[in-house]
Amino acid sequence: MNMQCTAPDNVIALNDFIDEFGDGLLDTLNHTHPPVYDGRGNLARQAVMNALARQPFPAQADVVHAICALLLDQNERAGVINAEMGTGKTMMAIAVAAVMATEGYRRSLIVSPPHLVYKWRREILETVPEARVWVLNGPDTLAKLLKLREQLGQPDGSRPEFFVLGRVRMRMGFHWIPVATPKRTIAGRLAACPDCGRMILDNDNEPIRFELFQQTERQQACTGCGGQLWTLIRQRQPGGDARRRSVLKALQRIPTIGKVTSEKLIDQFGEGFLSSMLADNVHEFINLMDENGDLVFNDRQATRMERAMANIEFGFGEGGFQPSEFVKRYLPDQFFDLLIVDEGHEYKNAGSAQGQAMGVLAAKARKTLLLTGTLMGGYADDLFYLLFRILTPVMIEDGYRPQSNSLGAASMAFMREHGVLKDIYSEREGAGHKTAKGRKTSVRTVKAPGFGPKGILRYVLPFTVFLKLKDIGGDVLPPYDEEFVEVPMSSGQASAYERLSGELTQALKEALARKDTTLLGVVLNVLLAWPDCCFRPETVKHPRSRELINFTKSIFDETSTMPKEDELVELCRSEKAQGRKVLVYSTYTGKRDTTSRLKRVLEQAGLKVAVLRSSVDTSRREDWIADQVEKGIDVLITNPELVKTGLDLLDFPTIAFMQTGWNVYTLQQAARRSWRIGQHRAVRVLFFGYAETSQIACLRLMASKIAVAQSTSGDIPESGLDALNNDGESVEMELARQLVA
Repeated sequence: MNMQCTAPDNVIALNDFIDEFGDGLLDTLNHTHPPVYDGRGNLARQAVMNALARQPFPAQADVVHAICALLLDQNERAGVINAEMGTGKTMMAIAVAAVMATEGYRRSLIVSPPHLVYKWRREILETVPEARVWVLNGPDTLAKLLKLREQLGQPDGSRPEFFVLGRVRMRMGFHWIPVATPKRTIAGRLAACPDCGRMILDNDNEPIRFELFQQTERQQACTGCGGQLWTLIRQRQPGGDARRRSVLKALQRIPTIGKVTSEKLIDQFGEGFLSSMLADNVHEFINLMDENGDLVFNDRQATRMERAMANIEFGFGEGGFQPSEFVKRYLPDQFFDLLIVDEGHEYKNAGSAQGQAMGVLAAKARKTLLLTGTLMGGYADDLFYLLFRILTPVMIEDGYRPQSNSLGAASMAFMREHGVLKDIYSEREGAGHKTAKGRKTSVRTVKAPGFGPKGILRYVLPFTVFLKLKDIGGDVLPPYDEEFVEVPMSSGQASAYERLSGELTQALKEALARKDTTLLGVVLNVLLAWPDCCFRPETVKHPRSRELINFTKSIFDETSTMPKEDELVELCRSEKAQGRKVLVYSTYTGKRDTTSRLKRVLEQAGLKVAVLRSSVDTSRREDWIADQVEKGIDVLITNPELVKTGLDLLDFPTIAFMQTGWNVYTLQQAARRSWRIGQHRAVRVLFFGYAETSQIACLRLMASKIAVAQSTSGDIPESGLDALNNDGESVEMELARQLVA
């Protein structure tokens, strides 16, 4: 029987409803919830921005006005700049700090990714006249913090101060030893408090032997006077030849300086002078003069060095103490007026040390400004811990309180109220009873992409300023286009995949029937990777028993190319003919390394190719890429994880994803590497996926997560993956369900 359902006459589609009544709804919303900033800027704050050496664009200035109105006029504790990659978040944050410095918020602490610390320093000095910048990213961080504490109580100057702290350094531990006084007794030498002389007791309330206490690995306080029974120690610093070797090694990290030049520089200037200059002022080093007043480095060397040294950390100071712990213990509350957290989404994880350290700093500062290009990765709990760390009073007011020093229950409550949770009930036959058969019911809960409008209205919109690249102005940025390319497999490849998929699926079904889930990840990873890696044999073994589950021989040899590779070659040739370079992303760079093969295939097609690997130090990647561009490469191949933050790849207006991986943050950041302020050519981004494989399901889930992420950015999704967008849940569960269905 055929049945056709039609909507009742009194039902209107949501889009039609918005088109019909949108203006009235917006007027009502503006009346009941007036915006913090209505577009009319504060003249005094605008005057501060006009006095900066580098002035923000009008759209950027609006963001600065809005954040200042939120933090100063509304007196909120925290604000978020959720701006697309390339919109100039660094510039906007510096402008906010400069404006707030004129209104009593003089000290700004910046938490930055380690490879961007000196970039922050450079941009601050280029933007804010009279600014004083402290870099807290080397082994001398403790010495600088101690010097800062010594200045407490002294009259503050009028110059704005910026303290740039590397994210990794922020959470690094410190060196300490237990401290006690030996006290001789009939029972032997016992440990006593050095302050009050009270005996130190162990877990059984018995006095502890002095030698045993010296081996303790737990920091303790005296139960009598409360004094700390441990102290900080310094690491031994190199001297003599060891110091010379450390300075030589540091010099040779700088482009254009090799072994001979570094030896010559040390002989001429001495390791003490050079180490102090490198640790404190790299720009003075670049402009180094000899005894005749001539510059040591020529213009070309200076340009290369300045570009690279913006990302290199040098430190020759004394040991370390965890900076966030020092700020918590030894600096007064609100000593720092403004905490600026760069790449804020990196601090969202529940148990991460750097997330907890950031929360400590946010609690100590007067105001917090979070910078991110991807506030949310698709799931509601992506936001929970981030919000709790910067907006603690708001979250506690709403009932999300820690229980037994854990936020797990509060996070789950937040997910249930504002996210998407699926309760999955399983029912199976149990053992028979005398009068009836028993049934056993189990339930498990899984999360799915989604964040409700109530949560957006409560936690995102009141504290967040949004900026899209397209908002900056058509004359600033070129067109941007994303497209999805579905590539059919060859006949041999398709039949081998069908056979592989069938055998692995059957093995997975049998394992799941035995309640064995260890095979799940193995099967999914193989099915996702094999279409791109079938140029080598694939052996699949059970991860525990090592039993052979499947062996599939290679389909393509060294002389034949795969369909995706053919598409890529065609794309790169076409782009080269138009004078455009191509950035190619491949996530398989480990044991399934595809980058070497892609390099060979593209070079055989007459293209000049370079591969950026993780072996290139983080601090050198920008200079390494610039060096390859100078050599005239046509294609750069890399893993998107290596370039997802901080790098402006303006030389590559075409980007091709051979695979995407699972991380929404990485995907969105990597896709916008070349569509940034300063780009003058149209940007193309292509996503390749093999038809009728698990890769398509992966792309569907990424599209779903991007849609949620963009909904928290106040935007309707426009991703090239949006053509695949259905609802979904976790990657493994969705793919597993498709396989065993």
